[in-house]
Amino acid sequence: MLDNLTERLARAVKTIRGHARLNEDNIAAAMREVRIALLEADVALPVVKEFIATVKEKALGEEVVGSLTPGQALVGVVHRQLIAIMGGEHQGLNLATKPPAVILLAGLQGAGKTTSAAKIARFLKEEYKKKVLAVSCDVYRPAAIEQLQTVSAQAGVDFFRPDTVADAGTQQALEIVRAALDWAQRHYHEVLLVDTAGRLGIDSEMMAEIKALHMAINPVETLFVVDAMQGQDAVNTARAFGEMLPLTGVVLSKLDGDSRGGAALSVRQVTGAPIKFVGVGEKLDGLEAFHPERMASRILGMGDVLSLIEETQKNVYAEEALGIAKKLKSGKSFDLDDFKAQLGQMKKMGGMGALLDKLPAQFSQAAGQLGQMPGGEDKMVRRIEGIINAMTPGERAKPDIIKASRKRRIAAGSGSSVQEVNRLLKQFEQSQQMMKRLGKGGVGKLMRGMSGNFPGLPGMFGR
Repeated sequence: MLDNLTERLARAVKTIRGHARLNEDNIAAAMREVRIALLEADVALPVVKEFIATVKEKALGEEVVGSLTPGQALVGVVHRQLIAIMGGEHQGLNLATKPPAVILLAGLQGAGKTTSAAKIARFLKEEYKKKVLAVSCDVYRPAAIEQLQTVSAQAGVDFFRPDTVADAGTQQALEIVRAALDWAQRHYHEVLLVDTAGRLGIDSEMMAEIKALHMAINPVETLFVVDAMQGQDAVNTARAFGEMLPLTGVVLSKLDGDSRGGAALSVRQVTGAPIKFVGVGEKLDGLEAFHPERMASRILGMGDVLSLIEETQKNVYAEEALGIAKKLKSGKSFDLDDFKAQLGQMKKMGGMGALLDKLPAQFSQAAGQLGQMPGGEDKMVRRIEGIINAMTPGERAKPDIIKASRKRRIAAGSGSSVQEVNRLLKQFEQSQQMMKRLGKGGVGKLMRGMSGNFPGLPGMFGR
């Protein structure tokens, strides 16, 4: 996500490296690179023009003081302006109303509304402990109601299913949503999440229907779901919906896909509505609250350590971590069962790729290694687990007993090669040494020992 934009902006900063101060000439040269970077990322042209003009004006007045270089001063200006065009501060959902709080989702067909509805429902249930009811008013698309019912069950929230769907039309959609609202009131649901019908393109019938639904249920939140991979089309669609509905927020879906990311920089400026969530995976836990300042840091290659910490707190089991810590303090070794448990925790956090995406740019080489592996990171982790599972409990507890004959047996049992078993054992040995240092309190030694790599993962099956 946004890799090309990050690379381009880094190149722009390099153009003024060596200069003693910021002036019109070196700022203009840097801004040419920034303009190209933004346009290649599919940022809307009016947004690019305003962004460049504002950065130029502010950079000329920027003091280069103390240890700051002109490049660092320019990065500071660009960072602040990126935050500004994406909305400034994080804005969450407004649920301060008499229950049920109604959330209406709008957008084109294929934008990811139904999946986003289930993700938001799960988010409200897990993060806010809300009792959520989901309903689909899409009476046009075959199996749309069944799809939301399925993903709602996976999210662990209630679903309202109408007794019958007589015909496809606005009147039918209105009857469904009114019945769902009544059901939510009578069964003490705190949130009613309404998924609406979309079209392949904007048309008057769809807009008239979504407006009628909005008037019928008076939602406290009207969220526009837009596919981040649409680029300029996303901006045009956002503008049309923003003119028709009083949007309170935007959900950017598929931001983890092959997207240039321009929608993240454009949609706030075009609609006036803040981005509230971004979709970062196909699974129902692949939803993140949008923080402009954190996204700006990621775009500039600074990483997003705060989001990484939050993910760790949510997904890593404290009991398991505490168990390993106690084990180390008691003098017992970090073994392959512990190593496997760490892999499981990393998968809960979205995998190494998701973790690296939130780290500063100096870790991009490790991320590149993951992307080049045959079958990708998931396959790599499954192969590691397969090799460990092929070992006996004694071998996992004491890997140093694994000699040639045992390696051949493990390789045959896991469908791998002896070379792959050797790589795993070598990487595990490095991890074990690091954990010993950590057990002795040598955090500084541990960090120096890592040398920019993560124990046990990058390079394990690489060439």
